[in-house]
Amino acid sequence: MGAGPVVTGQGVAGQGVAGQGVAGRVVAPQEVVAALRAGGVLVATAESLTGGLVCAALVDVPGASAVVRGAVVAYATELKASVLGVDAGRLAATGPVDGEVAEQMARGARRVLGADLAVATTGVAGPDPADGHPAGTVYVGVAADWLPGGARHRRLALAGDRAQVRASSVDRALAELLTALAARPDGGHDEEHDAEHQVPPES
Repeated sequence: MGAGPVVTGQGVAGQGVAGQGVAGRVVAPQEVVAALRAGGVLVATAESLTGGLVCAALVDVPGASAVVRGAVVAYATELKASVLGVDAGRLAATGPVDGEVAEQMARGARRVLGADLAVATTGVAGPDPADGHPAGTVYVGVAADWLPGGARHRRLALAGDRAQVRASSVDRALAELLTALAARPDGGHDEEHDAEHQVPPES
């Protein structure tokens, strides 16, 4: 299982969606899509509490169709196992709000949707606690062949109401995608991989 640092934060209401990086730098969906296109990387999302909002933020960007494969919204716990292949024993032991579950969701999205990189979200949007976790507990998992062990996750403790927690989860997922892309060899650019996927120029 990948490392799971804890990040605390406040969801911020505003126009559009932008990811808040670990160092405080704002990551816009346009930046993520540009990095995906530059590297010829295909992306997918597996979403629980965000309900497809991460994928929606990406496909709002013109040219996203060249790199976004799609999303699996696995809101019900049993769908995480039946659709994404999350270990049923793990779900029974820890519940869906868990770092390893987030990693397995991301791995499953890669497999099901044929992507090079995937991000997953699972957590408690609130307003009430769930599965023994307070509202605002969120795990974001990412999976890609170039990551150590193939996947990693980040645990978040987010403040705000239900809408703010969900919006902030989208923000962090975008930031994690960009961080994962930057971890690719040669800074996220792979000429052989680019030629294989033949990403067309943005129209």
